[in-house]
Amino acid sequence: MSNLNPYFKKLNNHSPLLFNGALWLSAYVILLFIFSKGEHPIQIDYVYTSSFLTSIAIPTLINLYLLIPHLLKKERYGIYFITFAANIFIFSQFHTSFFKPLLDIVFPNYFFVSYHSDTKPFIVFSIFITATTLIKLSEDWFYFNRNENLELKLENQRMQTQLSALRSQINPHFLFNSLNVIYSLAIEKKENITNAIVQLSDILRYIIYDSDTERVTLKEEIVLLKNYVAFQKFRVHGFTNLTFDIELEDEQFEIYPMLLLPLVENSFKHGIMRDLNATFIYMTLFQKATDFCFTIENSLPSSNFKEENPHSGVGLEHIRKNLEIVYPNAHTFETTATNDRFKVSITITNNPLKNDH
Repeated sequence: MSNLNPYFKKLNNHSPLLFNGALWLSAYVILLFIFSKGEHPIQIDYVYTSSFLTSIAIPTLINLYLLIPHLLKKERYGIYFITFAANIFIFSQFHTSFFKPLLDIVFPNYFFVSYHSDTKPFIVFSIFITATTLIKLSEDWFYFNRNENLELKLENQRMQTQLSALRSQINPHFLFNSLNVIYSLAIEKKENITNAIVQLSDILRYIIYDSDTERVTLKEEIVLLKNYVAFQKFRVHGFTNLTFDIELEDEQFEIYPMLLLPLVENSFKHGIMRDLNATFIYMTLFQKATDFCFTIENSLPSSNFKEENPHSGVGLEHIRKNLEIVYPNAHTFETTATNDRFKVSITITNNPLKNDH
């Protein structure tokens, strides 16, 4: 992200010299065409156009670099329009009274005839200064919009970096727990260790490759959760008090990847007790239109949930941070703990990822 900073600063410093060069060159060419009446300009046309631009440059620059930044951009509209009109009136009157006599003094060898005798100088000044105002505001908007887009890209990059960091903290945690399961099966010389390894490989393939994207479908996440549950049953034999109720309107509904697995992992890690008859894990997944809800509840040992394992809240904190980044102001994350059970509920409303194609 730091590599983009010089580029960002370069955009901020758009050159007034470049802007004025393009502005006055364009104005000169247009006025020269008008004053020469579309014919091939002669020397006096060049002299008159240059002199005219000099007279109109002062009120134009006053407007561009005093009135606009200090009044218009600070939303002092009433004062701006009054001073804008006064600026045009004063300098157009000065032009009317002194421009031609000054030309005769500065260029005594030329005989000038008014190039805009049919148009009052006030109207010419008004049109010119209004046009340059619009050009200046357009140029400012262009750079503002470009810089704002860059800021959004920088913010998105920062968010992606943060999400990647959180995901990298979750994956090793999951792998460590899974290897413990394989290790236990190997110690006990269970025949189904081969199936467990294959299943773990499928889960890890999804985590490492398939979930390396901005979003995944609920169909994919549900398959992952079911595979994980089946894998955990290799570790906990005889555990049957597990339900997973699913109600989907659209299985292609998209959510942030790896959002639910840490919750299921926590339930197995902290909810399995020696007395399997008193052990339970209940999961519900609901989706309708743009709303999504996932709830998981598990039994707890008699000892307090946090006292049993001081690291038990780490995975939940990761999920909370992910939700704050990916679903700002569009989610709820609630946890409820009693003496014998722990419940987590996630709701996502008006899913911002769904329409982000």
